[in-house]
Amino acid sequence: MAPRLHAVEMAVRTRISELRRGARHVIVEGRVKEVGPVREYRLPEPLEPARYAIARLEADGSEIDLALWNYDMEGVEAGRRIRVEDGYVTSFRGRLQLNVGFTGRVVLLDES
Repeated sequence: MAPRLHAVEMAVRTRISELRRGARHVIVEGRVKEVGPVREYRLPEPLEPARYAIARLEADGSEIDLALWNYDMEGVEAGRRIRVEDGYVTSFRGRLQLNVGFTGRVVLLDES
C-alpha cells in the first residue's frame, strides 16, 4: 500500500497570475501589500466570535486578495513576505480570493 500524502505534500507551487477559481492545494509566495481592518464574525453560541481580515498579496506584478482568519493573521503585516501552503481559490464579489483553510497554513518568510 502506498503511503498517504499529507495535503501540503500534494500542494503545487503556483504564481498568482496562474491562479484560477476552484484551484486547490496551491502554494503561493508573495509580499503583503496591505492588510484590511480586522473584523469579527459572530458564530452561534457557545462558540466564540471569529476574527478575519482581507490582505492583498502581490508577486511578479500580480495581486490577489488573501482571506486571513484567527491565528493565520498573526505576524502578517504590510511589507512582509509570506508563503501560503495548501491554499485554495474562490471568488468573492467578482474578485479572486486565496484562502488558507483547515489544512493550510501561512508561513512568515525571512527578509533577505
